[in-house]
Amino acid sequence: MSPDTADTEPRSSGEFVRSPNHFASRITADGSSGWPVEAGRYRLVVSHACPWANRSVIVRRLLGLEDAISLAVADPIQDERSWRFTLDPGNVDPVLGIRFLSEAYYAANPDYTGGISVPAIVDVPSGKLVTNDYPRISLDLSTEWKAFQRPGAPDLYPEALRSEIDAVNEGVFTDVNNGVYLAGLSRGQEAHSRAYRRLFDRLDALSERLADQRYLVGDTITEADVRLFTTLVRFDAVYHGHFKCNRSKLTEMPVLWAYARDLYQTPGFGDTVHFDHIKRHYYQVHTHINPTGVVPEGPDLSGWATPHGRDSLGGRPFGDGTPPS
Repeated sequence: MSPDTADTEPRSSGEFVRSPNHFASRITADGSSGWPVEAGRYRLVVSHACPWANRSVIVRRLLGLEDAISLAVADPIQDERSWRFTLDPGNVDPVLGIRFLSEAYYAANPDYTGGISVPAIVDVPSGKLVTNDYPRISLDLSTEWKAFQRPGAPDLYPEALRSEIDAVNEGVFTDVNNGVYLAGLSRGQEAHSRAYRRLFDRLDALSERLADQRYLVGDTITEADVRLFTTLVRFDAVYHGHFKCNRSKLTEMPVLWAYARDLYQTPGFGDTVHFDHIKRHYYQVHTHINPTGVVPEGPDLSGWATPHGRDSLGGRPFGDGTPPS
């Protein structure tokens, strides 16, 4: 299960409410949390299908933390036992030695009965889940893991801009990141229509914001851009049709389409995107929406490589830093 599916609960109105993260421990530089930053100790478990997990993969790559935190990739298709490691030899994660992510959850809490979500960080020595707090994971990679970041790593969460980044992130989460799920997983017309309107009102506002500036906050890529990108890159492939968010395709919103292509073509973004995993997960796991399990052939994805023209707005993608190798 994932934040895309089982971590939501329907209200009587048909509206879905996302469940909170149940494992919110933090890995900190000073170790005061009980989980100290330590290279090689932790494993980040993701699905390439999941936008919440995609955030962590992008940030890990931008900061050059690949050698410090290993990566486990789950199969995009789950079963009743949760995210599974069927992409690995023997269907077992080679580092954790487990077949299903749920095993790490139950190692941390044998009585746990909630959803099994990604991203998740697991303590390799104990096999226990440390955290599935996806909003905090990417921020802590920026702020707590500085000792292991590559030379030239960008500052994705600059202290002087944090209040503005947080404010932008709040609106984007409510109406866009989570908004597509509220629209797509609603069980009632009114709930769907409300989420649909808020989604496109926010996208229109973001288009206005980005018309004259290359990035959401400041003149460099920040956590805010990472969070918006992971929804935009999935928009035409799944949200427009599968989640009924069909007022406009991303390709029909000129500013956001150019902005998304700019990020996609930036090292660390497009090279973390796997459209095959994305499409198979949504269309084959959400059987209550798509009972046939048929995965559509489209849309045409070649446009992601076309020129975007956003360079003319200035900005420095990595600030004083450098792109990842």
